[in-house]
Amino acid sequence: MKIWSRLWNRSSDTRKQRKFRYNAPLHIKQKFMHVHLSPELKEKYGTKNIGIRVGDKVKVLRGQFRKRTGRVNKVSLVYEKVYIEGVELVKKEGAKVFYPVTASNLMITDLNLEDKRRRAKIEKNVKKEKK
Repeated sequence: MKIWSRLWNRSSDTRKQRKFRYNAPLHIKQKFMHVHLSPELKEKYGTKNIGIRVGDKVKVLRGQFRKRTGRVNKVSLVYEKVYIEGVELVKKEGAKVFYPVTASNLMITDLNLEDKRRRAKIEKNVKKEKK
């Protein structure tokens, strides 16, 4: 069984911060997977960030693949990584492999609103801001 404590988050010690993230339960790790919205979406939906989902279109802001855009192919909560179409490494034998990107290095440019519950939650935020 993993041992996890919220007290680790209060420490400025790097290893305790790393331990906090690594051992966090999935409902906490899900909050780590929130991604900034583009300025247009930020104004439209009235929120700064939102949880990333498969089908969202994102732009990579940091790393060797910066300025590349693509659709989210897979989201791994356990490893806190996002896999994007077009952000791939070519292996020695020629096979293409998705490159794992950290959610904090992304920006959502287009939302996947096929899910009714997600759409309702976003619209709820829009109504709340207009009041």
